[in-house]
Amino acid sequence: MNKITAAITAVGAYVPEFILSNKILETMVETNDEWITTRTGIKERRILKGEKLGTSFLCIKAAEDLIKKSGVNPAEIDLVLVATTTPDMPVAATSVFVATQIGAVNAFAFDIQAACSGFLYGMSSASAYIESGRYKKVLLIGADKMSSIIDYTDRATCIIFGDGAGAVLFEPNHEGLGFQDEFLKSDGVGREYLKIDAGGSILPASKETVENRQHYVFQDGKTVFKYAVTGMADVSAKIMERNNLTKDSVNWLVAHQANRRIIDATASRMELDESKVLVNIEKYGNTTSATLPLLLNDFEHLFKKGDNIIFAAFGGGFTWGSIYLKWAYNKQ
Repeated sequence: MNKITAAITAVGAYVPEFILSNKILETMVETNDEWITTRTGIKERRILKGEKLGTSFLCIKAAEDLIKKSGVNPAEIDLVLVATTTPDMPVAATSVFVATQIGAVNAFAFDIQAACSGFLYGMSSASAYIESGRYKKVLLIGADKMSSIIDYTDRATCIIFGDGAGAVLFEPNHEGLGFQDEFLKSDGVGREYLKIDAGGSILPASKETVENRQHYVFQDGKTVFKYAVTGMADVSAKIMERNNLTKDSVNWLVAHQANRRIIDATASRMELDESKVLVNIEKYGNTTSATLPLLLNDFEHLFKKGDNIIFAAFGGGFTWGSIYLKWAYNKQ
C-alpha cells in the first residue's frame, strides 16, 4: 500500500452580508479610506449582525456550503475541528455544537486556539489524524466573529478585523498529493503585544474590567508588524529550502491576510511573482482563523491537480508557521 497523505478534497465558505467599508469607518473614528488602504490594503470587511449569532453560525454556514458543493454525507465525517479565537462561550467547545448542527453525528470534535495561526495549526492536526489511517474524513473550519471583541472607538484595531468562516475537508490520498511538510513555531514573548486582558483565569470578568474596556483586543501594531514580517518570511523560505522548491516550482502563496505589506514582504522573500500571490484582504480584512480557507474558496477555480501551494500565517501569542501542500483535484 502506498503511503497515506492527507489531501484537501473540498472547500466551503461564508461571509456575512453587512459590509463595513472604510467610508463608514470614517464616520466612527478619526481615520480615512486612503490611510487605511495605504497601510493595510483593506477596503471593507464583513460584520455578522443579529442577536445570539456567534462563531458557530459562521461555522455552520461554511460547513453547509462545503457539504452542498461536495455532496459529502455529514454522517461519514469522523472529526470536526474548529480553529477560532472567538468561541461561542467558555468551556462548551464551539466545534461540538457545530458538528451536531450539521449532522456529523458520528464525529468527535474539538476547538483549536492559536489566534491567526489557528487554521494552519488545524491543517497540521487534521493531516495527522488522516495519516494515522484511523480516520477518513476530517472537517476543518476556520472561523471568527472578530466584531465581538473589537472596540469600535479604537482606530488601531477596528480598521483591521472582520467576520467570516471557511471550511476544508481532508481525506486520504495515495498519489502523493496533499500535505507534504510543515514548519510551525511559537514564542511566548508575544503574549503582551496582542491580547485581551480580561475574561480569562488571570483576570476574570468583573464590573471593573468591563468599565475599563479590558475585554477588547489590544494590539501593539508596530511590534506585531515587525515580528510578523520576519516570522512569516523566514518560515516560508525555510520550507521552500527544505523541500527543494524554487520560485518557479511554487504555484501559489496562500498567506494570512493581516496586512498587505506583510503579504508582500513574504512573497518578496520567496522571490515569487505577484501573479502567484493570492490576496482578498481588500474585501474581508483580517478574519483571523478564516483568512486561509477564504482564500482557498475564492481562488479554488485557479488550482490544478499537483499545484505546489505554500501556506503561511502569523498570530498572537506569538504563533506562526508555514505548510507545503500539493493540491489534489481540478474543480469541475
